[in-house]
Amino acid sequence: MVKVIASSLRKGNIVEIDDKLYAVVTAENIHPGKGTPVTQLDLRRLSDGTKISERYRTTEQVERAFVDDRDYTYLFQDGDGNYTFMNTENYEQVLVSPDVVGDYAPYLQENMVVRLGLYGDSPVSIELPQRITLEVVETEPVTKGQTASSSYKPAILSNGVRSAVPPHIGVGTRIVVMTADGSYVERAKD
Repeated sequence: MVKVIASSLRKGNIVEIDDKLYAVVTAENIHPGKGTPVTQLDLRRLSDGTKISERYRTTEQVERAFVDDRDYTYLFQDGDGNYTFMNTENYEQVLVSPDVVGDYAPYLQENMVVRLGLYGDSPVSIELPQRITLEVVETEPVTKGQTASSSYKPAILSNGVRSAVPPHIGVGTRIVVMTADGSYVERAKD
């Protein structure tokens, strides 16, 4: 364990509160017009998945656990909902619970290399590539005369996630999206 200031915590960090380990789900530094700046943390207890919120002064000390980040290749999801990953160096497999994968689940693709954070032998966090390529499976048809600068239209991607795409993007088009929120980046170049 190492003490760090609350404002330095980021999503995926592991902290110890009252002798229990928590993964940081979101971390937001709030600077009100008056008063003391604070760091608002949404946390998930590693032992049972319970979610809590904590607020600290931004300069307050928090116990941060050491987590070993390593590259793993995503293989598959088993019948119990757990995700199987393989260490890219020694080929050992590890099971990761749906709690750890969280909102990233729809973006996992077979053979995708991700960074898993391990505390001891337990996977506690996951980091996907920032961008991935998906296909548009449903959207409104392209309308002649619409320019790319007009507003985006709703679309459903091949992983089931809803996104917003420029008017010139049609069904079957492969696009690049951000894994953090599914937002459109660009048309895929492949």
